[in-house]
Amino acid sequence: MTGDVLVLGGGVAGLTTAVELAERGHRVTVWSRDTAEATTSAVAGALWWPYRIEPEERIGPWALASLRVYERLAVEGPPDGGNSGVRLVEGVHAGVSLDGLGPWGRAVDGLRAVGAGEVPGGFATGLRARLPLVDMPVHLRWLQGRLRAAGGAVERRTAGGLERAAADAGASAVVNCTGLGARELVPDASLRPVRGQLVVVENPGVTEWFTAADPAGEETTYLLPHGNRLLLGGTAQEGGTSTEPDGPTAAAIVRRCARIRPEVARARVLGHRVGLRPCRAEGVRLEAEALPDGRPLVHNYGHGGAGVTVAWGCAHTAADLVEAAAG
Repeated sequence: MTGDVLVLGGGVAGLTTAVELAERGHRVTVWSRDTAEATTSAVAGALWWPYRIEPEERIGPWALASLRVYERLAVEGPPDGGNSGVRLVEGVHAGVSLDGLGPWGRAVDGLRAVGAGEVPGGFATGLRARLPLVDMPVHLRWLQGRLRAAGGAVERRTAGGLERAAADAGASAVVNCTGLGARELVPDASLRPVRGQLVVVENPGVTEWFTAADPAGEETTYLLPHGNRLLLGGTAQEGGTSTEPDGPTAAAIVRRCARIRPEVARARVLGHRVGLRPCRAEGVRLEAEALPDGRPLVHNYGHGGAGVTVAWGCAHTAADLVEAAAG
């Protein structure tokens, strides 16, 4: 076993990083201000796809590394025999072309261009693929269990500051996975919230996912099937800070999704989800520095709308940085 590592943040970035470190033999404690169910990660639609995340030259390798982990979880199942919440599901990204993707697109097995006959909603083009779709409340619980099995722990605790947290925890290194919270904790003024809202309805029989997202627009359309539940989205409202569902926004989401699958208009609403994506002007911050007392500090935040998509790739890099900084 090596020295204690404190991971700040109990969402998907923090838990995945903690698991990676714990399974390498580190003693790991996660401090989380919120329960896993109350984090931004818990309300994510969580279809694997690089969305609203920069810089492109770095996210490709992180995303593909994560894709391989999710594929193994979906096909082989978790080593512990539990339920990771990960499935491989067929679907279509409307209005997207292969030419519009980065080099990572060529490494996605089975990704192919389709024409109007295979794209719902009147779109002329799209991409069809079988991709990981993650039930986030289930996945977060599974990550916590995997961390405990590796000897780690999760505590409900708020960090009053990075150096103070390290001292209070007696940690030899700190990993900052606080998402939007890093705006005050670091502080990092370049972080900004991008508000996402979705509607949960009874699934009227939808088995494939569908997305139509303009990266520059505030309205998106997506349908993500999770068994008897269907997640309808969504929004990408720059600077939005309210985590309360907005009624007119929810109604507009249902209308947009009903243009793709008309039966959605009659589906019973089960609930609403709202989250604030942690977007950063300079893109993901994944780098090491030293605290004033010399202890290593690794930042892993600013994942925008693709925290799940890059979680395992970023976790591996973050763990490498911890070990390199600790010598």
